[in-house]
Amino acid sequence: MRPDPKSFGKVAVLMGGTSAEREVSLMSGRGVLAALVARGVDAHAFDPAERELGELKREGYARVFIALHGRHGEDGTVQGALELLGIPYTGSGVLASAIALDKVMTKRVWRAEGLPTPRWVCLGPDERSRERLRTVPDELGLPLIVKPPHEGSSIGVTKVSGYSEMQEAVALAAQYDADVLCEEFIDGIELTCAVLGSGAAARALPVVRIDAPGGNYDFEHKYYSEDTGYRCPSGLAAAEEAEVQRLTLAAYRTLGCRGWGRADLMLRTDPARNDRAIFLLEMNTSPGMTSHSLVPMAARAAGIGYEELCLELLADAGLERAA
Repeated sequence: MRPDPKSFGKVAVLMGGTSAEREVSLMSGRGVLAALVARGVDAHAFDPAERELGELKREGYARVFIALHGRHGEDGTVQGALELLGIPYTGSGVLASAIALDKVMTKRVWRAEGLPTPRWVCLGPDERSRERLRTVPDELGLPLIVKPPHEGSSIGVTKVSGYSEMQEAVALAAQYDADVLCEEFIDGIELTCAVLGSGAAARALPVVRIDAPGGNYDFEHKYYSEDTGYRCPSGLAAAEEAEVQRLTLAAYRTLGCRGWGRADLMLRTDPARNDRAIFLLEMNTSPGMTSHSLVPMAARAAGIGYEELCLELLADAGLERAA
């Protein structure tokens, strides 16, 4: 039985914020807000960059839909504030959000649990000498990926093809983060898999295959370009699709995620290896909800429309603290 939209009370859609993904968050938030209002929810926009979160309590908000991306929105900080305010919110709690936004910590947890993720090197602020940077390609091979470990939307990401490119790539990533993540490049098919629900009831949605021009799925191709191709159904063999979904659910549960999320993965197609191995790249605990976003696309393939998806996520809002 579907919940009565009026039963949610006054709902805040958190959007904007202060991270490098502010503009994407505004696009996501506007889409969510329009969907909820269309379904009769008493929903309102709320930008934490312009208003104090304490106003949520003072203004009588009963529930929050988090459409923030990146720091101070997807990293456990807003979740912690909402826990203290006692206002139920969508998505993962404090710990899962904090771990998932930290790509290095996520990889450590996954590796400890035996889940496949590309090899990596994390460079702190005092580990970026020219001599040290020259050793990273020897450890990981070329090409490799350099990125800030606490950002999303491909911000600050560089594919490095030669030793001479390391310094510039690391400098770019360091503009966004104190640490820099260098990661083994997996040559193959880019995939993403969304999850709805929590614990044993969590379910994986159909896998989406991403075909970006030249394999470059950067910020422009994610949110603005019409050149990027998406396949859902993915076209993978049934066994491979099922394995991607299995790994995604395991990765999601291992991090303690709840509500919803989306894993990004690579299916290796390197002819020299001929193994079609699957690797987990990262987990998004507040995925995009724009016109180009992947969770709505996967939900649609599963028979769930955009407005229905927003309602389902809002209905699943909760708190971590004991009753």
